[in-house]
Amino acid sequence: MQSERHRRRPPAPRVLSRGLPVCALLLACCATPLLAQSQPPSSAIAANGAVENTTATGSVGGTIVDKDGLVVPNATVVLTSGAFTAQLRSDADGGYNFTNIPAGPFELTISAHGFATQKQTGVLDAGEAHAVPQIQLVVATTIEVNVSQTREEIATEQIHVEETQRIFGVVPNFYVTYDPDAVPLNTRQKLQLGWKSVIDPVSFGVAGLFAGFEQATNAYSGYGQGAQGYAKRFGATYADFVSGTLIGSAIFPSIFKQDPRYFYKGTGSRKSRFFYAVANAVICKGDNGHWQPNYSNMLGALAAGGLSNLYYPAADRNGVGLTFENAAIGIGGSAMGAVIEEFFLRRVTPHAHEQQQSQN
Repeated sequence: MQSERHRRRPPAPRVLSRGLPVCALLLACCATPLLAQSQPPSSAIAANGAVENTTATGSVGGTIVDKDGLVVPNATVVLTSGAFTAQLRSDADGGYNFTNIPAGPFELTISAHGFATQKQTGVLDAGEAHAVPQIQLVVATTIEVNVSQTREEIATEQIHVEETQRIFGVVPNFYVTYDPDAVPLNTRQKLQLGWKSVIDPVSFGVAGLFAGFEQATNAYSGYGQGAQGYAKRFGATYADFVSGTLIGSAIFPSIFKQDPRYFYKGTGSRKSRFFYAVANAVICKGDNGHWQPNYSNMLGALAAGGLSNLYYPAADRNGVGLTFENAAIGIGGSAMGAVIEEFFLRRVTPHAHEQQQSQN
């Protein structure tokens, strides 16, 4: 196979102007004999009378195979010798052959789809037909793939990471992102994250612990004692969690186009981080990326507080008072939770720690 160096040589530039074609042609004809006499011969007569070849070029050829010894056709082979460079592709038998290559050290670079790039060096003598040892390509360990992801696909991947975040590896810590530029969630994803939280087994366990504490202190005495009283307290506690999560972190965020997650700050002074965390109870990041009043959390707390009037004992219901009391408790709990999240929970949430390290 002939080297592509000669096929790629640009045509000689035109030096004849439109005004002097005849004069230039005459000068060229007169100069031809002189140039022919000044050309050095391609061979010289040695002392013994033999003709000695002084051409300082040669050829380089070989075969490319894979790890199983099968030939690799259509591999790109680049030969470099000083400032000289030539390129061709291996034929159907995996072979390649460069001709008219300057004598001296050379380097071959072989690349093929799915294989790791290989390099081979050698030295070419003048007039030599250099046979390169068989070059064996190995399968590439990684292949770069150009993939264009949609915002929904990126958000889904981020949710999957967040759903692995658990305090001490146990308690769900889904509603925090350690990526400051996390992609906004769509309605389906917000509902999915909320549903994942409320049906987590740990959520049932935490509700059970709160119900047990209320039973022990006889809180909401209208529920009574015994198994029935405990079941009512458990149901009320779990209902508070479900309504607060689904209304404040899924339904209203979808309506107002707000992100229900806490965006971890982690930088700045302790004072700035503290006020940032507290403010997140009443402000949030919108789906448009801008900070805005957290209507979702505040109205969600009111809605959940109002809903609790349906299942709390009659003696503990005080209408609007209970609604706003529970709403205030919910908002205050959000602020306290954000402070704990900002300063403590990242350290005891293994996957969160790993995620932040990957972002850095």
